[in-house]
Amino acid sequence: MDTGGNSEIPIEAKKSKSKTPRKAKESVLKQKSPAEFFAENKNIAGFDNPGKSLYTTVRELVENALDSAESISELPVVEITIEEIGRSKFNSMIGLVDRERIDEELYEDFETTKAREKRLAKEARNQEIQAKNAAHGKKAKEPLVVKAIKGRGEASFYRVTCKDNGRGMPHDDIPNMFGRVLSGTKYGLKQTRGKFGLGAKMALIWSKMSTGLPIEISSSMKGQNYMSFCRLDIDIHRNIPHIHLHEKRGNKEQWHGAEIQVVIEGNWTTYRSKILHYMRQMAVITPYAQFLFRFVSDASDKNVTIRFARRTDIMPPVPLETKYHPSAVDLLLIKRLIAETSKQNLLQFLQHEFVNIGKSFAERLIGEMGPDFSPKMPVKSLVSQQIVRIHQLFRQAKFDDPSGDCLSPAGEYNLRLGIIKELHPDMVATYSGSPQVFEGHPFIVEAGVSVGGKDVKQGLNIFRFANRIPLLFEQGADVVTRSALKRINWNTYKINQTQDKVGIFVSIVSTKIPFKGTGKEYIGDDISEIASAVKTSIKQCCVQLKSKIVKRIQAREQQERKRNLSKYLPDATGAIYDVLKEMSNMHAAKKKRYETDDAELLKKVSARLITKDTLREKLAEHVEQVDHEMALEYATQRGVNEEPREPICIPSLEVEAENDFIEFHSPIFVFRFLQ
Repeated sequence: MDTGGNSEIPIEAKKSKSKTPRKAKESVLKQKSPAEFFAENKNIAGFDNPGKSLYTTVRELVENALDSAESISELPVVEITIEEIGRSKFNSMIGLVDRERIDEELYEDFETTKAREKRLAKEARNQEIQAKNAAHGKKAKEPLVVKAIKGRGEASFYRVTCKDNGRGMPHDDIPNMFGRVLSGTKYGLKQTRGKFGLGAKMALIWSKMSTGLPIEISSSMKGQNYMSFCRLDIDIHRNIPHIHLHEKRGNKEQWHGAEIQVVIEGNWTTYRSKILHYMRQMAVITPYAQFLFRFVSDASDKNVTIRFARRTDIMPPVPLETKYHPSAVDLLLIKRLIAETSKQNLLQFLQHEFVNIGKSFAERLIGEMGPDFSPKMPVKSLVSQQIVRIHQLFRQAKFDDPSGDCLSPAGEYNLRLGIIKELHPDMVATYSGSPQVFEGHPFIVEAGVSVGGKDVKQGLNIFRFANRIPLLFEQGADVVTRSALKRINWNTYKINQTQDKVGIFVSIVSTKIPFKGTGKEYIGDDISEIASAVKTSIKQCCVQLKSKIVKRIQAREQQERKRNLSKYLPDATGAIYDVLKEMSNMHAAKKKRYETDDAELLKKVSARLITKDTLREKLAEHVEQVDHEMALEYATQRGVNEEPREPICIPSLEVEAENDFIEFHSPIFVFRFLQ
């Protein structure tokens, strides 16, 4: 019987035909440039989404501007502007003509008739509920907002401009400084805000990915009679700059510094608070800087202009580049130092390429290395096994800790001034710890604790800084947060951590900040040296505050007692007079005899020389006198001078700068005597 056209094909043949393996493609070895790697993994540098990208761009440009000004000991003046660019304006910038939609259903924000009716009906019901609640006097609930679908393709674009008065950049170096990833001037062992050579380069990469527009740089160095202008983007695959225009222009105003302008996709709405919070914290940690922040939009009600004024011209010292500590090096670093050193023999190499190794100590180390080593042997002749021996000895030997002389902390004076300037607290205490060491790197922890203030929420408000950079994200796992929440018993210091407005400021500076993750957003809690130093610094501030709080509590209690005495003065006067009247009657009737002084007093009561009004006046005078004494004591504790005030004139910082003066520095204040 014929069962079909395929009945004669063996089953085995069918199986073998269906299981014929495909030929695997040969794997091809490929390489990626650093720029291409970071473009594909932009979240590593903090460019997770459009909103975070806008925040990170502002942060990188501001920090570069501060570094540039501080490097030449110039009081920083930084202007940052974010200009919102509408879609039509953006299209005209790139030469794209706007088109009306033809096929509405093609777009993701298309809403069907049924869906629109359902949404409108829901909105109508919400309005009815609100009207009924209002009619019955009930508290109106937040209406449920029903929004139409927004397409994912609706992007927002912003032009970010940052201008500073810093060092500026050499004309020929500008293309490589902005158009070549992992190239920079911050790769030495030094306390720096940036480290990886990304910064503005990542902003350029994000601009290229989201808008395709180049970055524009204007720069001039001190003493130059010209200004450099460069418009460029980056060749992602080759990691080289693609220069559109690079020329020298006139500089009649003798301006020095840099102005960087980049157009990127962003989201101001969701990251507005983060950006403003960052600028405020930066003003706290750098009160010697002047910031002007502007957000410009076609909608005037969205415009923002905030000026963070300078409050001091006392700047921290410029961080110094230092040498490596022997306990902080690895094999690769030792080999690199040997290749780059200008010293000829091993003795000189150990003395001059590492800290805390003097000549005698170097000779002792060489003697410990074995017979294959000698002080005069050429350092370039060391073989791999000998380098391993040096590395092993470095790990086993005992070295003095590096000093913190190379570090540049904000200083108690600046930290206190920044907190007072931005938060206006009722009281503040600051503390700066001595230099300490982890893994061969020195670090210093500074802390401030404030109580009360403007725009401060109830509870613990934690502000974290690393190498004078505000850290806003991933706060929960940070060493500062954990120390404040878990290791400090606030009740011991008379501070209510839930009801009081407490500001906790911790700044850590080091030649190596042990960030967790590549986002550089928090410092882990696993380094015991840093955790202990943070806890100690916060507690020292709390100890200072406790004495102030206790005195304030005592003064308030004493004031309260005096108010109560004044309140009950009439009742107390009446009761005392009644007792005295009864005693005088008993004395007059000779039922009870009293001492001479008491008898004289009772006679005056009987003769009505002492009346109830007389007692009230005397007690009132006593209360007034004690109240005045306690008011003076309370004012003294608060630091308020009740003496008549005389007007004084404090010249501006600009005027002071023109005069000769002598300065005397203290951790919390600076005396300046004009000559």
